[in-house]
Amino acid sequence: MDSTGRWLERGRPGYEEARRATVWNARVPDRYPDLVVQAASEADVQAAVRHAAAHGMRIGVCSGGHSWAANHVRDGGLLLDVSRLDPLEVDRVSMTATVGPGRKGDEMCASLAAEDLFFPAGHCRGVAVGGYLLQGGYGWNSRALGPACESVLGIDVVTADGAIVHADPENSPELYWAARGAGPGFFGVVTRFHVRVYEQPAVCGFSLYAYPIELLEDVYRWAHAIGPDVDRRVEVPILMSPSFTALDIHRPAIVIASPVFADSEKEARAALAPLETCPVRDRALLAVPYAPARLSDWYDAVMHAYPDQHRYATDNMWTSAPVEDLLPGLKRIADTLPPAPSHALWLNWGPSPLRQDMAYSLEDSTYIALYGVWSDAADDGRYADWAPSHMAAMASHASGIQLADENLGQRPARFATDTAMHRLDQARAVYDPDNRFHSWMGRA
Repeated sequence: MDSTGRWLERGRPGYEEARRATVWNARVPDRYPDLVVQAASEADVQAAVRHAAAHGMRIGVCSGGHSWAANHVRDGGLLLDVSRLDPLEVDRVSMTATVGPGRKGDEMCASLAAEDLFFPAGHCRGVAVGGYLLQGGYGWNSRALGPACESVLGIDVVTADGAIVHADPENSPELYWAARGAGPGFFGVVTRFHVRVYEQPAVCGFSLYAYPIELLEDVYRWAHAIGPDVDRRVEVPILMSPSFTALDIHRPAIVIASPVFADSEKEARAALAPLETCPVRDRALLAVPYAPARLSDWYDAVMHAYPDQHRYATDNMWTSAPVEDLLPGLKRIADTLPPAPSHALWLNWGPSPLRQDMAYSLEDSTYIALYGVWSDAADDGRYADWAPSHMAAMASHASGIQLADENLGQRPARFATDTAMHRLDQARAVYDPDNRFHSWMGRA
């Protein structure tokens, strides 16, 4: 094994530490690859893939470990950890950057901000760009800039035979097409992304409202009604949780915390103005129509809902169902919320503009996701099924799911159009005929 990385066989010192290090969720699955490879270079990736081919091993790939379901951790085979491949090079003239899969999105944003540049990286600290970009990438200002995979101009990828291929619209176009949306079912190892970057928005601000959970029907009816008309520079995440201690709210509540990116404070205030129109605005527990913010402040705020060293179970749905059809399920969710920071997320997303031709092909007007969050393994039986059971109960109203919060191993669901899935299968047959790389959980 000619490699500068670490190769750790099951049962040998360092193996279990390396296996667990690939999973951010404290619910590390009881699945054990035969070999964990911590790649330190592109050559290490090639060596690992060739080793797997020579020994008939299947491969799971991890860049940051924020996959809730730990899709990359499988029994047997090889687990390839590329989190150490994290270089970032920025070309201000061409407004492009090259970035390794292990680079954390928040770190990328900080580096770009120093040059007055911006990228729609993920909302949580620590999310590496590798898995994030492959599955689509809903991040900061993505309603305006699109899912981050639309900003991917090309990739350098190690294919199933260990070769390095550059893929873009003119070179290996089907590989490029698949990389933008295939997520954990991608059949290669991306070692470098070539992405478009953007001018830093002149203004980053937010509005903040909190309502008693008893006003659920009024809030969601209103949110559903205004959704299509909200400025796409505004995100409207609506969180429902038993408490929000960071806001000094110690009762079940609904919080609407909306970032906005604009060219001026006047534009930002105007874009946020529709959030002042809630019919129960006078009963708000908290109301901040506008305040300035920094992206680092937003990262701090988000992590209150997604703390480290906790156990997570998630599930989600895209939907365009009438709000009256969704309210019964939302009420059941509210009535059964596990302790904070567990929460339900409602996100006004569409209608979306026409997307580029890519594997990412399924989205809808509204996104609903559930996050069960707890710290004690003894509570797994109490909370692990909360999210998937409620999403299963509402499945008749869903058009599909988003891979960011997938739970495919427990509840298989549609995450791409039928046409895109057929095309993905055809591309896999060409680029990975021996199924060297694991597909999505719940699918062979």
